[in-house]
Amino acid sequence: MKLIKSFKALRPKKGKENDVIAPPYDVLSSSEAREMAKNKPFSFLHVSKPEIDLDPKIEFNNPKVYEKGAENLNDLIKDKILIQENEDCLYIYEIILNEISQTGIGCIASVEAYKKNIIKKHEYTKPEKEDDRVENITKLKAQTGPVLLAYKNTDRISQLIHKVKDQKPVYNVFAHDGSNHKIWIVDNNGQIEKILSEINSMESLFIADGHHRSAAATRVKEKFSKKNPTHNGNENYNFFLAVAFPHSEMTILDYNRIIRGLNGQSVDFLISNIEKNFSIKKHDKEFKPVTKNTFGMYIDKNWYELNAIKENINLTDPVKSLDVSILHDTIIEPLLGICDERTDPRIDFVGGARGLKELENRVNNDGFDIAFALFPTPIEALIDVAEANKVMPPKSTRFEPKLLDGLLSHLIN
Repeated sequence: MKLIKSFKALRPKKGKENDVIAPPYDVLSSSEAREMAKNKPFSFLHVSKPEIDLDPKIEFNNPKVYEKGAENLNDLIKDKILIQENEDCLYIYEIILNEISQTGIGCIASVEAYKKNIIKKHEYTKPEKEDDRVENITKLKAQTGPVLLAYKNTDRISQLIHKVKDQKPVYNVFAHDGSNHKIWIVDNNGQIEKILSEINSMESLFIADGHHRSAAATRVKEKFSKKNPTHNGNENYNFFLAVAFPHSEMTILDYNRIIRGLNGQSVDFLISNIEKNFSIKKHDKEFKPVTKNTFGMYIDKNWYELNAIKENINLTDPVKSLDVSILHDTIIEPLLGICDERTDPRIDFVGGARGLKELENRVNNDGFDIAFALFPTPIEALIDVAEANKVMPPKSTRFEPKLLDGLLSHLIN
């Protein structure tokens, strides 16, 4: 079974890319998107967050929102701000941030391989978020947010990619976070076949980020195929937009926790209970973990270093051995009373890019009582969980920098 294939991307006309590019739809609130898109009629936010062009009182999942998104996308195509490739191509996509580079392959990935768990997942999805993406894709008749895939890299693929990067990129843009995004078009059939052959010979690919988009693409395929009497499995709706990166180049940041309330305990009593599973050391300044099984804790305006006592944790199970699981199973659930981190309003999550000062700020000023800083989940741990067909706890990984919206889209009509 083919895992990925080339496709005719919908992309900005050369010279319009800086007018089009936008952050992913799910990293901005509607108000933030509305402000960012001011005086930018070609911003892709008009497609990915079309509520910005409607009454602010309208909910994000109102049918009018999806209709407006389709109208805006069609206008960009009609005005030739966005153009579609004439032939199937692959796209080499490089992101550089803080002098760290990662280079992936823009492609479309098989829904059937996803359904058969050859393209492996590691997270549950939320029904309301999945429903939103289904309506979005259905109305647009396009997939506009790439799924972030990982593959076990090989020297052969690296060599093929570097040959393409010897040429000048078609796009070279900077995102709002300072990350540099470059794209090269692979339109040589020989190069395309060599890259596809390498990827499609692999046992598996892994979804790193984009579980809702890939799950939604599966549901859209079912909808479209039922309405197509000549369905044969080769139609564009049988695939979802993706960029596949070698696992060794992927950057995962820590995903930290902040919690309201101490479950009726005093600070001293809570710390004494934590000492049953951790050695604790108080620090004069902020503490950022540099190895797994080590945590930073901020409480009562003090930082502590927590080191898990190895005899008390499960180091063999790929899920139970994750730091996010250790923290949940020894402190967050039994001591702080939070069973479901997905739904309990007492817990919130802070991406590592915001730094430890943000944890201090949220505890000191926003009504939170305790914060935990974690060591980033290694990409190898994600792969281990996916290969075991298990699911990671919520907010286990945060991939930065994000792929931009607007540079590559996939028409499925």
